[in-house]
Amino acid sequence: MKRFFAIWIPVLLFANFLFSQGTITHKVENGETIIDIAKKYQVTPYDIYKLNPDAQRKLTPKSVLLIPAKAVVKKTVVQKETTHKVLPKETLFGIEKKYNVSDADLKKANPFLETDGLQIGQVLVIPSKNAAKVGGLSQAKVIYHDVLPKETKFSIAKKYGITIAELEKKNPEIVANLTVGSHLLIKGTPAKTPVSAQKETPKREVITASVKKYVTYEVKPKETLYSLSKMFDLSQEELLTLNPELKNGVEIGMLLKVPAGFVPVQENKVYTDLVPKTNIAGRKKMIMLLPFNVSRVEGDSVNSVVEQLKKDKFLNMTLDFYAGALMAIDSAKTLGLPIDVQIVDSEEKKYGSDIATVVKANNLQTADAVVGPFYQNNAEATARLLAANNVPVISPLSKDAGNSIVNLYQSVPVNDVLKAAMFDYMRSKKGNVVAVVDRKKESVIQYLKLNQPDVRLVPLTEKGSVAAETLRGMLVAGRMNYVVMETANTMMIKATIASMLSAMSDYQVQLVILEPNETLDTDEINFSNLVKLKLMYPSVTRDNNSPEGIAFENKFRKLNSIAPSDYAVRGFDVTFDTMMRLMQNKSFEETVNATATEQFENKFEYYKKDGAGYSNKGVYIMYYDADLTEKVAH
Repeated sequence: MKRFFAIWIPVLLFANFLFSQGTITHKVENGETIIDIAKKYQVTPYDIYKLNPDAQRKLTPKSVLLIPAKAVVKKTVVQKETTHKVLPKETLFGIEKKYNVSDADLKKANPFLETDGLQIGQVLVIPSKNAAKVGGLSQAKVIYHDVLPKETKFSIAKKYGITIAELEKKNPEIVANLTVGSHLLIKGTPAKTPVSAQKETPKREVITASVKKYVTYEVKPKETLYSLSKMFDLSQEELLTLNPELKNGVEIGMLLKVPAGFVPVQENKVYTDLVPKTNIAGRKKMIMLLPFNVSRVEGDSVNSVVEQLKKDKFLNMTLDFYAGALMAIDSAKTLGLPIDVQIVDSEEKKYGSDIATVVKANNLQTADAVVGPFYQNNAEATARLLAANNVPVISPLSKDAGNSIVNLYQSVPVNDVLKAAMFDYMRSKKGNVVAVVDRKKESVIQYLKLNQPDVRLVPLTEKGSVAAETLRGMLVAGRMNYVVMETANTMMIKATIASMLSAMSDYQVQLVILEPNETLDTDEINFSNLVKLKLMYPSVTRDNNSPEGIAFENKFRKLNSIAPSDYAVRGFDVTFDTMMRLMQNKSFEETVNATATEQFENKFEYYKKDGAGYSNKGVYIMYYDADLTEKVAH
């Protein structure tokens, strides 16, 4: 009993001290992450973890977190808060130099910079030089971290909001190897340092510098000082120190000196047909979470099941996906694959699902892979629940970018990936790219300025249309001229098409759109003109007219008395791709890192996201051919 009080009295006193410093409470909502909450209260995730240790293991909806009331400290320390509104072309490095603040301090004062990056119009809090002191007493605390199994330098540095270089500088012994159980210094300086240790420190730093290895990296299109610093996990100051020439700006083709351990995975993985291995140990278990909502369908006393099938588009989509998945499962049986598939009703709606109950009731922790649920928030909730068991959760249909979760695989490329793929393709063809953008499409204009700065905008007339001579003046002879058109205005579309057609006798031109445009499907737009201009666009899917694709369609018709919808084909492709990856005698993540695949109508080219988890960059570049069919350009 004495030992109990000896342990808990200091804990209670420490808790009382924390409350005395000022805290507020926050009730966790469904789908919220620590980063979301930290951004809301302008604190760091580490600040929240210090007051709520259990939150590191699991964030439970409706639970109450203690949040440090940093606003109280700011009022007593800084009499006047300095802010800065981000202007076009400004960089983090420029802002930090202007106010003479470090990259770490600026990001600590504005946690959203870590996740969102620098964006035009943001209002940044500029930390005061005296903000680190209260009443003349330094607020810097010594923070340590004991290395746990499976932790890496990257994950530890991310957790505490520092760079790997800073972590290694404070702990030179981990440069060569990170050992489980190591007691690492994260922040601050120990109050009392033994003389012997002080003498050894300079020697250790010399050793660190001598063993540090670097490689050369060539700058790619669209890369900026900010994106490069994030890619190599360096502050912008560290990157500039290694490469002073960056002070004059980032240029395509520049050769940069970067740490050897952080060379990014090269783009464009080789597409391979996965062949099941014969030495698989035991049987694999795959679970599919599909939103049949059987209890709701059976409980509808007004509409019969047949009537619901006629009205409920979401249920029809689910059944189509399921029909395609069943064909994939049947194919696996035919191949004799040692895999057991369990179909589970996820009972989900757009704004919620009791997914925790579904996970527990069906023992999803034992699965080798989970396909579903359909809605993004439910897929994320499932991934969080299964993260500790490292069970891959494949989101089959959501187009949302969503939150970064280590075991979540977004199988549908998001819109920004589609756009980037389109521009990458045009650049690979050495094309001259110009854009005709409606003034109402402000988001597209901003996207081009921030992400495709080399693309020139075609000036519009006072009435907001396109003049043939203006467009012609921006074309280049001897190269393909890609004209990206972003407008829903019929007259503007006609003017753009007419201008391009008139230039075809002297220039190579091709019309490009970045996303579906319903106006092009109307009778007012001549389809033959779109064919002449070989209208090109990025797409998640393609029409498979190969013998294999035709055989698949015929078999589906025979089984279901109807042609397969896009959802049915996707049901097959996602399910079959997942099963084949489970048959490689290595982890799902290892197959994702090593191999890109193509099924009947979908590509699966997964890459690690900036935060965690994986996104699919498998995109088709489609165009209208002279025979009036859509074909794959890439």
